[in-house]
This record gives sequence, C-alpha cells and structure tokens, in this order.
Amino acid sequence: MKRFYSFLLSAAVLLALVVIVLGAYTRLSDAGLGCPDWPGCYGHLSVPETVDHSQFGRVLEPEKAWAEMIHRYAAGSLGLAILGIFLLSVFFRRQLGRGVLLPLLLLCTVIFQAALGMWTVTLLLSPMIVTAHLLGGFTTLSLLWLLWLNQHASRPNTLYLDALPRVRALALVALLLLVAQIFLGGWTSTHYAAIACGTSFPDCHGSLWPAADFASGFAFEWLEGVNYEFGILENPARTAIHMTHRLGALIVFLYVGMLTVWLLRKRVQLLGGAPVTVLLLLLVQVTLGILNVVLALPLPVATAHNLVAALLLLSVITLNHRLYPAR
Repeated sequence: MKRFYSFLLSAAVLLALVVIVLGAYTRLSDAGLGCPDWPGCYGHLSVPETVDHSQFGRVLEPEKAWAEMIHRYAAGSLGLAILGIFLLSVFFRRQLGRGVLLPLLLLCTVIFQAALGMWTVTLLLSPMIVTAHLLGGFTTLSLLWLLWLNQHASRPNTLYLDALPRVRALALVALLLLVAQIFLGGWTSTHYAAIACGTSFPDCHGSLWPAADFASGFAFEWLEGVNYEFGILENPARTAIHMTHRLGALIVFLYVGMLTVWLLRKRVQLLGGAPVTVLLLLLVQVTLGILNVVLALPLPVATAHNLVAALLLLSVITLNHRLYPAR
C-alpha cells in the first residue's frame, strides 16, 4: 500500500504541474471563455462540431474550446487523484504512518478550486476570481509537494547551523515574498497588463517610474454583468499593475538571491542542493520575465514563466522543509 500511495502522490504532483501549465496556456491564449458554460462545453462533454450561437451568445472557436476542455479534463483527473490520496490516508493511516490533516486540507482546497473554475466562466473572467483560481492551483501543488516531501525526502536528525531560528525566519520571509509575487503575476495577467509598458525595459514609456493609476489598478471589485475578457482597465491602471509586478520581481530577486548565496557560502551540506536549485530557477525566472516584455509576451515564453514560477515555489518550500530536522 505504501508503494501505491507513493506512486499516486508522485503522479499527482506531476499532474498538478501539468494543470498549472495548461491553465497558463488557456489564460494566455485568451481561451478562458472558449467554452461559455461549465462543466461542459456548449452543453456537451467535449467540444461539439456545431453550436447554436443564439443560445450561448458566443461563436465557437474550436482551438480555444479544446484548450479549455483539455485543461478541465486534466484538472478533473487531478481532483480524482487527490480524492484517492485522501481516502488512502484515512483508511490506511496506520500502514502509511501519516496523519490525515494535510490530505484533508488538500481535498478541501481542490473542491474550492473546482468552484473557482466554475466562477471563472460564469463571472466572465473576473480578475479576482481568475487570480484566486491561479493561487488555488499553486496552493494545491504546494500541499501535494509537502506530502511528497514528508513521504520521500530525508531530513537530518540535527541541523548544525548558526542562528538557526533566524535562518528559518529568513527562509519563511522568502516564501511569503514569492507567494506575494505570484499573486502580482496573476493580477498582471488577468488584467492583460503584461505589455502595458510596450517592449521597453527597464524603462516604461520612457521613464523608470511612469505616471500610473494605482487606485484603479488595485481596486478589488467585481462589476456584475461585465465581460472582463481582454481587460477593462485604461492603460495608466495597467501600467500601475505592471510596474508593481516589476518592483516585486526586483525585491524577490535581491532578497532570495542574497539568502541563497549566503547559505551557499555557509556550505550547509545538510540543506542539500536546495539553495543551488532556488538560485538557478530564480535566474531563469527573471530572464523569462524580461523576455516577456521585450518580445511582447510570446506564448511559449509566457507559459514557461508560469511553469518556472511553480518550480521556484517548490524549491523554496523544499528549502524551508529542510530547515526543520526530522523528529
């Protein structure tokens, strides 16, 4: 049973990564409303060949509809895998030697995530809902990864490191900063603000800090009946979102970069390769972010930016995990 549980857990982690990539591709290819209903597509379980446009008020675009449905199929499969993990954790608790609290939290998260997926469609791509849906996907992946680490990753019985409580606090701050930056990335994407500054970098509209409307850019409100596809904000508000995301990226890069370099200089072998992995992924992520701007958001680069964000999050979680020796 332990072997099957381990296999299911590993498969679920990989599937969660696939779902995040498919979700990013769906969002970035403007296919979020490829199917205007939920959970089917124009009243079918798959993409139909023809539809009654007068009934759904939207012309069928097969490529976008399939992108949306493939994402739903993958998310549904992930949900079933997580249900299986939860049931195994409950009925084979003694054999697995693990608690049920984390699997229960994971199951509740994926149920709420399904509701967010429905509201994404029914509320016409509301930025608050779509961003929450993105964060829910990253949360699902993170909880699965914690379960995987508890199952597979060995931790030292004792961790010899000067000022260990302070290091733990610094690593936790790195994790929180990264989560905040992922939120800003989602907020940027859902408001179609990724190229609000055109293809200029590091300046924006000829200035390092251009005129921007932060009040409108960060107004957390939902307008009933408004279709948010392609965004409704004026460019000053989108500029405010974009520049905040840039500033957040700079803060994360400096803080997490300096923390990992410091840990590497300390040569804390018991941390394994976690600091190196974090640093490498951080450099790749910053590079992809710059390329998104100067190349005007090419779909492969933008999708890869989401994938590396997920991998960077997992690496920072791993770093934090290894700072707590096994009991």
